[in-house]
Order: sequence, then structure tokens, then C-alpha cells
Amino acid sequence: MNNANNVKPRLKFKWLGVQHYPTFSSNMQAQATKRISAESSDVVWFCEHEPVYTTGRRGINNSLATLKAPLIITERGGETTFHGIGQLMMYPILGLKAYRLNVRDYVNLLEQSCINLLNNYDIKAERNCGFPGVWVGDEKIAAMGLRINQGVASHGMALNVHTDLSWFDAINPCGTSRKMTSMQALGCRDISLENLALLWFEQLGLLLDKH
Repeated sequence: MNNANNVKPRLKFKWLGVQHYPTFSSNMQAQATKRISAESSDVVWFCEHEPVYTTGRRGINNSLATLKAPLIITERGGETTFHGIGQLMMYPILGLKAYRLNVRDYVNLLEQSCINLLNNYDIKAERNCGFPGVWVGDEKIAAMGLRINQGVASHGMALNVHTDLSWFDAINPCGTSRKMTSMQALGCRDISLENLALLWFEQLGLLLDKH
């Protein structure tokens, strides 16, 4: 397997393991502030979260039942979704200008990095016009929510690897009534999230290098 050293040095990889969302969110905001003031280079954080529901700053209440984990309002865009064990989170904290990216290009690039990653596991994933994220047929496998502040991107994507999908039953994930799926549900088992994070980082770096 290739490793993080194959990606340009300006983009750094960091695996954080399981993270408590409120603490992580504060650290991410601090990192984004450092990047805005050029005190830090571009970095991509990967982790899992303890069970939590999050919603965007303009999100609406789309819960269908009593939530069995905390609901946290965040600074990202998008509606309510779930994060938990078995779900790989990717958080690029980077300046878009350095890569000559506008917001739409960046969204497409993130989605494509996930599509390319899943292709390595023989999962045919694609975009779904009008719905952000990555899909396998009519089921969503990866969600996206971003914040762009002074040209610096934060927040990112959530890929269901071996997530307990029953957590999504209490909400309309990301404002849709469509079902969620996972790599495990599609036949991929015994996947190390840390190794998968390295592969995803590589795919993202390759796309950024080509842009």
C-alpha cells in the first residue's frame, strides 16, 4: 500500500483515532484560524467520532424520533446527520487559493476523491445531481458538510465503513428520505479505518496535484 509520503509535503496527514465531537470541533476551529493567518500549513485530519448528531448552522429539525445521542449545531453547511464508530471522517483544513479552487470545484474534488477510493474496493459510487455527497445507486454512502471562511476550508466528509446504520433511522439524513449504506453492507469487511484514511488522503492529494 502507498503511504502519506507520496503526497506533496505541503499537505499533511494526521490520524486522530476516536474523537469527542465538541472537543474536536474546538480544535478544528483553532486550526482553521491558524491557517487563515498563515501560522499553519494545509492538513487533513482523519478520525472517528463518539456517537453524535450534528446539524448545519442553517439546518432545520429533521429528526423523526427521539435522538439517542447529543445533537450539536455546527458552523458547517447542510442538514442533520449522524457520526459514530465505524464511520471515517475526513477533515481537510486548507487554503483553496493555493490550489486555484473555487467552492464548486472543491466540492467536486472531495466527492471524486471518495469515488476513486471506493473504486479500489469494487464499489461503483457516483454523484447524485442535486444531492451532495457520494451515492451507490439510490443509497448514500458518504455525506459532506463544509465551511469556507476567508478562503480556508474546514469540516469535510463522512464515509460509512462499518457504521451501525440504525443510528440514521431517527433522522432524514442530510435532509433527504433516502437510505444510507456502508462499505460493510456492500460486502467489504475487516477494513482498518486508519489504513483507509491513508488511501483516501492519497486520492485527495493526487487530485489536488492535478488541479
